Amino acid sequence: MENYFKLKEHHTDKRTEILAGITTFMTMAYILIVNPDILSKTGMDVGGVFTATALSAFIATMIMAFYAKYPFALAPGMGLNAFFAFTVVLGPMGKSWQFALTAVLIEGIIFILLSLVKAREAIFNAIPMNLKNAVSVGIGLFIAFIGLSGAEIIVAGDGVLIGLGNLKDPAPILAIIGLVITGILLAKNVRGALLIGILLTTIIGIPMGVTVLPEGFGLKSIVSLPPSLKSVAFQFVGWEEIFSLDMLVVVFTFLFVDIFDTVGTLVGVASKAEMLDEEGRLPRVSNALMADAIGTVAGACLGTSTVTTYVESASGVAEGGRTGLTAFSTAIMFGLSLFFAPIFTMVPSAATAPVLVIVGLFMMSPIKKIDLDDYTEAIPAFLTIIMMPFAYSIAEGIVFGMVSYVVLKLLTGKGKEVSFVMYLLALLFILRIALS
Repeated sequence: MENYFKLKEHHTDKRTEILAGITTFMTMAYILIVNPDILSKTGMDVGGVFTATALSAFIATMIMAFYAKYPFALAPGMGLNAFFAFTVVLGPMGKSWQFALTAVLIEGIIFILLSLVKAREAIFNAIPMNLKNAVSVGIGLFIAFIGLSGAEIIVAGDGVLIGLGNLKDPAPILAIIGLVITGILLAKNVRGALLIGILLTTIIGIPMGVTVLPEGFGLKSIVSLPPSLKSVAFQFVGWEEIFSLDMLVVVFTFLFVDIFDTVGTLVGVASKAEMLDEEGRLPRVSNALMADAIGTVAGACLGTSTVTTYVESASGVAEGGRTGLTAFSTAIMFGLSLFFAPIFTMVPSAATAPVLVIVGLFMMSPIKKIDLDDYTEAIPAFLTIIMMPFAYSIAEGIVFGMVSYVVLKLLTGKGKEVSFVMYLLALLFILRIALS
């Protein structure tokens, strides 16, 4: 492990990397509950989707660990699973879940081809450094918002878009307690502060009724074989539906969201970990993107929606994770979750919320590197930052930032500072909005 991942070169050690990997898993373990719940609404077997979720995360994160050697974890993406269920299947399109699963498979295959010709790498490298720093900050606000929302501290407002939840309810109280505990541990420089904070908060949540123990809690009730994949694996539609306009629209949407969610996440987390070189490029980025693409194909074959790189990887990076050993540790946890699902899934959102909020704080540091004096740089960066939480989408934040960057540079006589790829992307974004 020392030689393969070059731990000393990255100023880390095995203990730090393993702890970081477990921390990443704990902050994203909610997907093991949420993804089966969402996809089961389409008629898919909830047990089969659970197994597909854990297995696809295990496979994709293992590839990230050993092929890309980065501390990033992957799993079926939030937002993408909602599009799968509520737009393609249950929404106006009214397609079968098999149709949606086929679209995910096609998207993954296209991604592999794009990764082989380094098209996605070109997109990554084309984003200006100021926007890359802005993406990190925007993701920080976005995941902090996810945490506050999951703990019901922030809720849908009465007559307004969002508002403050009832802070007398158990979940917000537990999240606030967890925030205080984790904050104290960080202030005291305790190793593994984020993971310890999650565990202590989960335990405190038991008498409060927020952490729900499995019925008849004991060894026999928490250890079991994984549910069967038979009903969801390799369930694809025929050729006549593949070559249809509806399939083209669905595949394009999956492609668009996944490309920029993945690129945005890689930029943001890598920026925070100071993995970007002087030109703002991430070494071996094509390997990281390939892990994402293969993970999507594997996920579709197993029976789940698009697999993507998770912003929660930032929690492991914040704990000191710098190499593929972190991702390897996360993958092992996903593998174990197949047999110990009740233990992992009983961690409530209120217990992971404090970590997401604090990681949001950690992600804010690159804001100091943004040029706020040049408005052709500052305005796009600001739009990137605020649109991620406001639009509840990393991808849309990037769209606003990149389009405004190109337009402002072009109309202020600084068009030569913009790369051809940026012009092309901005044009595609504008066409997408106009034709949607």
